[in-house]
Amino acid sequence: MFSHVMVGTNDIERSMRFYDAVLGVLGAGAALRNAASTGHQRLFYRHDGGTFCVTEPIDGGAATSANGGTIGFKCDSAEQVRRFHEVAVARGGTSIEDPPGLRQGQLGSLYLAYVRDPDGNKLCALFRAP
Repeated sequence: MFSHVMVGTNDIERSMRFYDAVLGVLGAGAALRNAASTGHQRLFYRHDGGTFCVTEPIDGGAATSANGGTIGFKCDSAEQVRRFHEVAVARGGTSIEDPPGLRQGQLGSLYLAYVRDPDGNKLCALFRAP
């Protein structure tokens, strides 16, 4: 359904250090860096058919995070969820909500971890437990 997800940043170098490490846990390679014709910098991470992008806002304004928005990353195991969380916090992210762990609900058993990136974007690492 989705071709890509893009978030804004106020510090492209900080974001590259953060996302190179965090998305590396999922198997994504280093960012493909791009300068748009307007001069703003963008990072593209491609993995498993999806693209995650980080950009300096094209309008020159400050990047802000979405209130109520969450970007979810599919993980292959509970251990990968824990590692995603650990690396995110070590690279300047903030752990939010409950600690990483199993959640039971209408959607079944999910192993989840939530963090905010250095710009405040809410990220979720998710493994659907069998």
